[in-house]
Amino acid sequence: EAVEYKGRKAVRLTKDAQKDGFALLRGTDFQDGTIEADIALKITTPPGVRMPGFVGIAFRARPDASQYELFYLRPGNSHAEDQAMRNHSVQYTSEPDFGWYKLRREWPSVYETYVELQTETWTKVRIEVKGRSAKLFLNGSENPALVVDGLKGQDLRGGVALWAYQGEEAYFSNLRVTNTTPLPVKNGSDASGNWQVKCATDAGPANGDLQLKRDGNKVTGTWSGEMGKDRSITGTWRNGYVELSFNGDWPLDDKGATAPAVATLAGWFDGDSAGGRMKVEGRADGRWTATRKP
Repeated sequence: EAVEYKGRKAVRLTKDAQKDGFALLRGTDFQDGTIEADIALKITTPPGVRMPGFVGIAFRARPDASQYELFYLRPGNSHAEDQAMRNHSVQYTSEPDFGWYKLRREWPSVYETYVELQTETWTKVRIEVKGRSAKLFLNGSENPALVVDGLKGQDLRGGVALWAYQGEEAYFSNLRVTNTTPLPVKNGSDASGNWQVKCATDAGPANGDLQLKRDGNKVTGTWSGEMGKDRSITGTWRNGYVELSFNGDWPLDDKGATAPAVATLAGWFDGDSAGGRMKVEGRADGRWTATRKP
């Protein structure tokens, strides 16, 4: 509904049911470009109930809200005494398959971060989307608060929507959507073949070769390289997006001794190139890129 809040005209979004609120902006058709808005949040949950607040903007959304990409704020977490809670101040998700719980447990600290926020205060939001990447900027900063290099959603275009949660009043003002010429990205690339892989992690590099075969949505193959030779790979394929795992050897510490650990690569195949996030469970985290071998 149209209201006035904190001295300006705004749209108020409220939700009483035990689920999120979603208001698709009529006529929006967005692939690449920028989305700008001022957002404010008033928490109306009764005292004694922990409620950090949830408010954000969805993009590349389907008309029935069955799938969408989302950046949202949790202003109440910004001033928590618990540092872990503070680190949950802003969040990226891709609904319905990659919600906050899955991303936080499988890829901690990658899709959320700390930002200084206040409730009942206007926050300037700018979202920049380019191909498979998106950046969230807050309050006019030239540096992004959160960078997502490898959006999880399988839809490359869709609508823009306002997003909120129950137990609060979400306000949106000065909304502007600017479309730009989209990057030539297409879904559906096959993972089958031989690939040269480079991994850059917080614990050092790891390079190798992937030999992959796809059968429907299942991927099998081998890894040979710095984490071992002919290590068996299993994984899944969804419209060009893969999640691959294998048992590899990785240093236990800086002394050089190694021990087995599960390595995971998640990301997109695009023609003769690929890339995304990688991790070695409990040992390392970073990014991977790959090129198809002749």
